Amino acid sequence: MQKFKVIKTDKKSKARRGILQTAHGKIQTPFFMPIATSGAVKTVTPEEVKKCGAQIILSNTYHLMLRPGMPVIKKAGGLHKFMNWSGPILTDSGGYQVFSLSKIRKIKNSGVEFQSHLDGSKHLLTPEKAIKIQETLGSDIMMVLDECPKYPVSKSYARKSMELTTTWAIRSKRAHSNKNLLFGITQGSTYKDLRIQHVRELVKIGFDGYAVGGLAVGEPVQKMYQVLDWVVPELPENKPRYLMGVGKPEQIIEAVKRGVDMFDCVIPTRNARHGTLYVWGNKLGGARAFARAWLKQGLQSTPLGGKFYQELRIKQSKYRLDIKPVDPQCNCELCQNYSRSYLRHLFMTNEPLALRLATLHNVNFYLRLMELIRKGI
Repeated sequence: MQKFKVIKTDKKSKARRGILQTAHGKIQTPFFMPIATSGAVKTVTPEEVKKCGAQIILSNTYHLMLRPGMPVIKKAGGLHKFMNWSGPILTDSGGYQVFSLSKIRKIKNSGVEFQSHLDGSKHLLTPEKAIKIQETLGSDIMMVLDECPKYPVSKSYARKSMELTTTWAIRSKRAHSNKNLLFGITQGSTYKDLRIQHVRELVKIGFDGYAVGGLAVGEPVQKMYQVLDWVVPELPENKPRYLMGVGKPEQIIEAVKRGVDMFDCVIPTRNARHGTLYVWGNKLGGARAFARAWLKQGLQSTPLGGKFYQELRIKQSKYRLDIKPVDPQCNCELCQNYSRSYLRHLFMTNEPLALRLATLHNVNFYLRLMELIRKGI
């Protein structure tokens, strides 16, 4: 059965629309995955995330392995039942923690030895164990274990890391025993020859989809776009393409224009908890103008010069007496029922409701952005 189908391509760019079939339903591409690292999008319920328009969420193998642990999730019948989410779930392999927890891990040919950030206990995460954990979770899309090198990194280390990731990818595929999707992850830092070599190696191995890893790790954004220009043309047309950990709204647009189908990032939820909200640019007509511009000119250039949104920092004193909605063009619970002044008050008094309302708003913004992007292709 064909698991991914391109249904439309943009005439002025490499953007495409598609349908990805998973065990828990079909997903319209391009799409964005809200982050549910430990089985929850922080401060909001799965029902609320679904109401915002989420088709799929992302959870993390490393964190769920440590807490609550596989015996708990296995007894619950899998992660879907444990967290009451009926839609698809993508699980990271734990590879990013190899990068982000570099002070408490050791990389070996067999896998990665982690020192738990919770209690200091040691764990060995092998490619085979990462797959077994993801199968226990019931993940619809599983990721192979990889090493994500920092930026900048020497070419010799980038090559060594890439070769290790290839070996782990082969072992991950051999360990994969169910019908759910398995994605390979391309590495190679910002070196063109390594990037092209690695993507060709992974395509030869054969996966259900391909992720571009090792980006959004500190490199200039133009280098990220350059890597996509090298890698995406090497990827199969009939397989989904996933840019891991990206990103800002304009970065998502630029990646879609280059043929990327899948995205995830902590930006909307993390920024929400710190009082930064994404709003449609009212002076430019906001969401409606964005949609009109894109439908009219396609994806040849970023609509409205990239100024289609603003970052509203709600803790600023200028919002103390502002009784307008956070975003008049948004239909989320916050914008329909509460004012900027009230939301600022909630943040300044450390009321947990502030985090919930702000998170719902930002998730809604990102998911509506993806909806408009799909309509514009």
